[in-house]
Amino acid sequence: MQHGAHPPSASQAKYAVARVAMPPRFPTARLLTSTRPHRLLPSRSSPLSPLPSASLSPAPRALRLPPPLLHRGARRRLLPRGMASASAAAPRPHAAAEAPPVGVGGEGAAAPRRLALEELPWDHSFVRELPGDPRSDAIPREVLHACYSKVSPSVKVDNPKLLAWSDSVADLLDLDHKEFERPDFPQFFSGATPLVGSLPYAQCYGGHQFGVWAGQLGDGRAITLGEVVNSRGERWELQLKGCGKTPYSRFADGLAVLRSSIREFLCSEAMHGLGIPTTRALCLVETGKSVVRDMFYDGNAKEEPGAIVCRVAPSFLRFGSYQIHASRGKEDIEIVRRLADYVILQHFPHLENMKKSEAWAVEVAERTAYLIARWQGVGFTHGVLNTDNMSVLGLTIDYGPFGFLDAFDPNYTPNTTDLPGKRYCFANQPGVGLWNIAQFAGPLSSAELISKDEANYVMERYGTKFMDEYQSIMTKKLGLTKYNKQLISKLLNNLAVDKVDYTNFFRLLSNVKADPGIPENELLVPLKAALLDIGKERKEAWISWVQTYIEELVESGIPDEERKAAMNSVNPKYILRNYLCQSAIDTAEQSDYEEVRRLLKVMQNPYDEQPGMEKYARLPPAWAYRPGVCMLSCSS
Repeated sequence: MQHGAHPPSASQAKYAVARVAMPPRFPTARLLTSTRPHRLLPSRSSPLSPLPSASLSPAPRALRLPPPLLHRGARRRLLPRGMASASAAAPRPHAAAEAPPVGVGGEGAAAPRRLALEELPWDHSFVRELPGDPRSDAIPREVLHACYSKVSPSVKVDNPKLLAWSDSVADLLDLDHKEFERPDFPQFFSGATPLVGSLPYAQCYGGHQFGVWAGQLGDGRAITLGEVVNSRGERWELQLKGCGKTPYSRFADGLAVLRSSIREFLCSEAMHGLGIPTTRALCLVETGKSVVRDMFYDGNAKEEPGAIVCRVAPSFLRFGSYQIHASRGKEDIEIVRRLADYVILQHFPHLENMKKSEAWAVEVAERTAYLIARWQGVGFTHGVLNTDNMSVLGLTIDYGPFGFLDAFDPNYTPNTTDLPGKRYCFANQPGVGLWNIAQFAGPLSSAELISKDEANYVMERYGTKFMDEYQSIMTKKLGLTKYNKQLISKLLNNLAVDKVDYTNFFRLLSNVKADPGIPENELLVPLKAALLDIGKERKEAWISWVQTYIEELVESGIPDEERKAAMNSVNPKYILRNYLCQSAIDTAEQSDYEEVRRLLKVMQNPYDEQPGMEKYARLPPAWAYRPGVCMLSCSS
């Protein structure tokens, strides 16, 4: 998504309501405890091929595959290191044929040799195997019949500084940690000095933004340097975000500011710490130059420090990467097929011997459902779930005005642009995910990669997978052995009514003992720190819920300490609350970067107690509810 651009105008917003069906708004209990998937289809006003009916058709016989597509052991073996160890995370990609077999890992194998920047084993399969733009300038324009445009970083720097870095991401690349100490490291990762072996380009894609087809979007300020193939055969793309204009910048400057770059850097690594599939962040560099931004789109633009994040992922392909070519008709429909073949070969090799296009579409839907179920589990709200911000690998991508729930509010949206309709609020995310999957299935159907019945089955699998995963997550969060719809429904209702902190409540819940003999006046003692300022009537409601919960704990038969350990492994103590980000931003803008680094360290281990770090688990202070902290715009 091209941040820094203005939000949709009033006329565009009106058009969105008139032309595109919004995802339904469900009451919390119905949305999050229903056993039936929500059924959403693309708008018939979409420029892409609409799917044929208003219901999900039965699965074609050839696609009746039991979830998941691979058994857990096989899928686990395919996971790249550094991705969340989950059944929906990206499978291990192929290494390029010419990639050197450096230090192949295995039981008892020697650690891979650590590399200098000049030794990184680059490959450029995306550029080599897919059609590109014949022009190499950065003049904004419509780019036809191409998946990318070769373009070099053009950002101006003045004594750039390395502010923060991730050693674990360096390990993905076999990069020697000592490279971070190089005086010229900031020059390379600001884009001011080209990395030896890189071949920079910006990707072309389109998308629906707030439900409205936006046409060509593309990497307006992100430039991919290429793919590094590590000693384990894993393929990792390196991308600089905020390093200058590309043909897709439209009227924006292609730059990024420090505040948004800190947020993206920290949240990329925080989500990985939570075990949620995500793009990663290698480093954060301040450019030494100022960037002008109108943070609230209110005419009060000001200068802010410029910065660049180096993002890392197996691929940055999005739903919109397929939509843009299908929207251009027969002339570009072959590109949809080539993109599908490319991503299956490089990132879904386990599907090569199947009816691969259909199986791939199903797996994209399942990964997306898996991802969003995990967002709901930790209270994460993305804020801008446009189709150009949806990864075909099922990764969290494009951290803009995101937010984690503080007080539980199903209608919470962290994005000021989303306030009028709250399309992307917390409770709507599962439904929006399905709507986006429908938009993704449209181009595949247009390209005859899947039939219309198979497209409907793809959406059906999304709904089933989401409910399976969400119910499993909530069962684990409560430390139970089986899903209890009524118990969870009442809990979510209580949390919403009393505006209870979502994260702290579940962390404290592990302290409740499976003892039906606890006196009534002591039942809420373990939850006292979360249940603040509740009146007598609400206290009775909570006592009733805890009594029922204890009955379930007794029935489960799990010893208290064993259950507590299991619950604390899925209920984080630390989340990247917006006010914590803002505190780090405030100090960084005063040239003190230690808070960014401390916060990174805490968020890398969010399930651990981390004695001495308790302040990072505190509730937001009063100042955290001011504009620009609890809610943000897309301006970055």
